[in-house]
Amino acid sequence: MQATELVIFDCDGVLADSEVISARVLVRELAQYGVRIDPTHVYRHFVGQSFPKVAEKIRARFQLDLPEDFETAYRASLIDAFARDLEVTPGLPGMLSQFGARCCVATSSSPPRVARTLALCDLEGAFGADVFTASQVKHGKPAPDLFLFAADRMGVEPRSCLVIEDSLAGVRAARAAGMAVWRYTGGSHFAGFDDRDIQTPDGVPVFDNWDQFYLMAPELKVQEGGDGKR
Repeated sequence: MQATELVIFDCDGVLADSEVISARVLVRELAQYGVRIDPTHVYRHFVGQSFPKVAEKIRARFQLDLPEDFETAYRASLIDAFARDLEVTPGLPGMLSQFGARCCVATSSSPPRVARTLALCDLEGAFGADVFTASQVKHGKPAPDLFLFAADRMGVEPRSCLVIEDSLAGVRAARAAGMAVWRYTGGSHFAGFDDRDIQTPDGVPVFDNWDQFYLMAPELKVQEGGDGKR
């Protein structure tokens, strides 16, 4: 097995327990234009993808061209909701406090949104400038471009990367990039889902609690007396 030199974390649904909030806001905003969906539809069809990709799917599925200001209004509503309700995923701070490898974030969120998310979750210091978004590549998830871009910027070969993802699109992107990937299902948006709903590809490890992280990869934990590698 290739040694892990870099762990690439998705943000929404992995670091931040945000997908349930995003889904609620999107459902409410779309209802103003006659699109009736529920949060489960959002989780199954939109999670892990950039907003332009989501808008493209809405256009095709509902034969609706969203107004030019829709994304701006949606993001403004989302920022307000995040300020009220956003939290990190359960147990994340404890895991990160013992983390001893190099890491970065690679997300489909826009740069302002991920910056705001990390700030609200008090995670800016954990990743510094090593945050990459779909806006920096031609094709977002499930294409491998974003993960390959992140690895290149971090100076690490894809085969030495481990991706932590919650979405099926993200899992597929990591596999297409030739990276190891684990699926985290501890976010609130997975509540009530069973294995059939989650549809994880064969061979992808799944965990739903950050306490399991170092049981799966003890080598990524800071060793006693060590200072870590970040």
